[in-house]
Amino acid sequence: MSRNTFDTDCQTLTRHVLEGQKKHPEATGDLTQLLSSLLTAIKEVSSAVRMAGIARLYGIAGSTNVQGEEVKKLDVLANEAFINMLKSSYSTCMLVSEEDENVIEVETEKQGKYIVCFDPLDGSSNIDCLVSIGSIFSILKKTSDGPPNIKDALQSGRNIVAAGYALYGSATMVVLSTGDGVNGFMLDPVRTRKDLYYNGNPMLCLKTLNRLCIV
Repeated sequence: MSRNTFDTDCQTLTRHVLEGQKKHPEATGDLTQLLSSLLTAIKEVSSAVRMAGIARLYGIAGSTNVQGEEVKKLDVLANEAFINMLKSSYSTCMLVSEEDENVIEVETEKQGKYIVCFDPLDGSSNIDCLVSIGSIFSILKKTSDGPPNIKDALQSGRNIVAAGYALYGSATMVVLSTGDGVNGFMLDPVRTRKDLYYNGNPMLCLKTLNRLCIV
C-alpha cells in the first residue's frame, strides 16, 4: 500500500516526545507523562467540541470567569477535563486556569514538580457559531522549597519548559515546543488509537538575536 495512504512508521506526538526525552539522559520522564496527560485532555475536548450540538453543550453555563466573560457549557467541561487529567499525571503540583479565580493546588499525594498554566477553551464566544476555538498551555518547573505557592506560577517566560496550543476546527491540530524547535501535529480521528500525527510541515524556527520567529 502506498506510504501516502497509510504510513506504518508514522511520527506521532507521543513518539516525538519520547525521542526528545532520550536526548536528555538526566530526564526522569515526568515531563513526558505530563504531556501525555495533557494530550489526553486535548483529545477529550476535541471530541466534546465535535459532539457539542448533539450532546447539547452549546449555551451559557450561568457563571463568569476571571476575565468577566460568560462561561459556556463547553468551557466547564474542558476545564474539568484538563484539571482531572493533569492531576492524574502525578507530575503537577499547581494548576492555573483562566476559568478559576484561584490557583488549584494538587493533592499532596499526587504532587509532582511542574506548574501548568492554561486556558482550556479559548475563544468560547465562538462556540455557538461554529468558528474555530482552541486550548493554550505553558509548563513551568517549581522553584520554591516546601509547598507550591503563587510565585512558582509567576516566573519569567524564559523559564517555560514547554508550551503550545490546540486548535479545534475542521481538524484538530496541536503545536508544541519543548525548547528545541516548534512542531505541529494533526489528530487522526479514524485510526483506532486516535493519536496525533506529525503533519509533515515543520514550523521553521529562525533564531536571530535571541528572538524566536515561527514561519
